[in-house]
Amino acid sequence: MAAPRPLQGLAGRTVVVTGGTGGLGYWATEQLAAAGATVVIAARTPEKGQAALASLARRAPGSDARFVRLDLADLASVAEAAEEPAALPRIDALLANAGVLSSKGRQQTADGFEMMMGTNLLGHVALIGRLLPALSAQEAPARIVHLGSISHEFFRLDLDDLQATAGRFREFRTYGRSKLAVMTYGFELDRRLRLAGSTVSSIVAHPGFAVDELSPHRDILPAPKKGTPVTRAAYRVVGQGKDAGAWPLVAAAVDPRAEGGQYWGPAGWRQLKGAPTVVDAKPYARDPAIARPLWTTAEELTGVTHHLPG
Repeated sequence: MAAPRPLQGLAGRTVVVTGGTGGLGYWATEQLAAAGATVVIAARTPEKGQAALASLARRAPGSDARFVRLDLADLASVAEAAEEPAALPRIDALLANAGVLSSKGRQQTADGFEMMMGTNLLGHVALIGRLLPALSAQEAPARIVHLGSISHEFFRLDLDDLQATAGRFREFRTYGRSKLAVMTYGFELDRRLRLAGSTVSSIVAHPGFAVDELSPHRDILPAPKKGTPVTRAAYRVVGQGKDAGAWPLVAAAVDPRAEGGQYWGPAGWRQLKGAPTVVDAKPYARDPAIARPLWTTAEELTGVTHHLPG
């Protein structure tokens, strides 16, 4: 798949990518670095970070890339990790990509949050809240890109059970709700930024159905799944590689056509694969009656405020 236009001439721009050591995050960093951008990989494991940096050095020779340790499942780590990016001369985009899909039952973060909601939503809320003053103060307009998901179409948020403690724990339902919460927060963040007259914009993007098995090989950790000829053939019918799935995220971060409040994803059937474009999200992802209490709860749980009008 060709790169979205105009992914070139990014020298002088800096993009911070959470979870940039593997999957969509790695591919986004490679695509950005190859176009000349400085990339900051913010992720949990230094060993994986070094492997990702080594791969970038091979695939994008001469690129400027660095690693910052960030564990979104630990608010103390978020506070510490935010200090280094906040001190950069400029951040053109923060790609809030990192996330988890648990398959081992209900787990908790270091702060006692349900793991998927705590990592996918609350960890990023804390990071963004801490970086927002620097992003707002810099001369260059900044973008914040949130990783949404098709799974948001299958569930509704339960604000009375945000931590998934009631009834039987269902992994995919909890994951889908966490991604819907991310999207709702992302759209609400842009609305509040506009009210504040901020130059910062907030955009949501999703990769479609993107899998390792259809991606080119890279020497990163853990080693991406290769699959079998049969599974790869089946995936090609409805899906694409994570390299292609990263393009909507990258477009939202750097494409001049991208604007605050948009939702980017693949242009193909049911947004499963295809070239990046602006797509539709479910209307309830933009519902202010849900967004406002979610915003308040997220700030209260993280202890980090955005200081934006509501």
